[in-house]
Amino acid sequence: MQAPVTPVRIETVEDQHRLAKDDLLVTEEPLEIRLGHGPTDDRSEVRLSVTMRTPGQDEDLVRGFLFTEAIIADPSELVRIVSCTNVKKEERGNVMRAELHPSIALDPAKWQRNFYTTSSCGVCGKSSLEAVRIQRRHRIVPFGEVDPRIIGTLPERMRKAQTVFHRTGGIHAAALFDRNGELLLIREDVGRHNAVDKVIGAALAAQWVMEDRLLLVSGRAGFELLQKCVMAGIPLLAAVGAPSSISVDLARENDLTLVGFLRKDRFNIYSPSRMTP
Repeated sequence: MQAPVTPVRIETVEDQHRLAKDDLLVTEEPLEIRLGHGPTDDRSEVRLSVTMRTPGQDEDLVRGFLFTEAIIADPSELVRIVSCTNVKKEERGNVMRAELHPSIALDPAKWQRNFYTTSSCGVCGKSSLEAVRIQRRHRIVPFGEVDPRIIGTLPERMRKAQTVFHRTGGIHAAALFDRNGELLLIREDVGRHNAVDKVIGAALAAQWVMEDRLLLVSGRAGFELLQKCVMAGIPLLAAVGAPSSISVDLARENDLTLVGFLRKDRFNIYSPSRMTP
């Protein structure tokens, strides 16, 4: 399995002095996701997507991606997720195949549509919101009160749990907490949406109920992250960075509490929520 960090020889320059040293970089490699579907005696394969990710927890990433993109409605629809070995040498470790249960009929519209994973996808805001509205499986149970004494401690707890960030300084994180601020799991990835998919994929595998959880992300709260929370039924998303306008629209439409610019002693709430005194 590929390592999440890659050693490199660099040269640092400080006060006009040069020094050669060893350093570590976050590994970034493409992951191709393939989908096997159809009756047992007549399987077909769809090359679904390619994402740039940090190797590690690839099975969680694939499971989370398929769920948040509405390709599957339940983890039980997956028979298995395996790494493809019958590929070119340079592709080994970078191709995963998810096998749908033979009883599941694949709707081509679910994978031929645009995946809303970047801000440059070229889809208008109304179309994006409508897509989530159609695909969501249930209404979110509102999180309710936000306790500053708890939520203000979460960024530091996440940072302390980030292993790759401490070695490289250049990777995103997503962390799932319970209402009392206990860290349940954390995932790191060069792509913020991949980190979220890894968290959701791991939670699905553990069969956790998400309605009383909150998700913290290390960067901004972009539309793609809100979309994934809505699909997973996570009622609160907190970010250390800023949200976008369409993120706020999506949060308010789905009764999802959205927190931005989270620091130890301050934060903004962009979607309706009451605070404890």
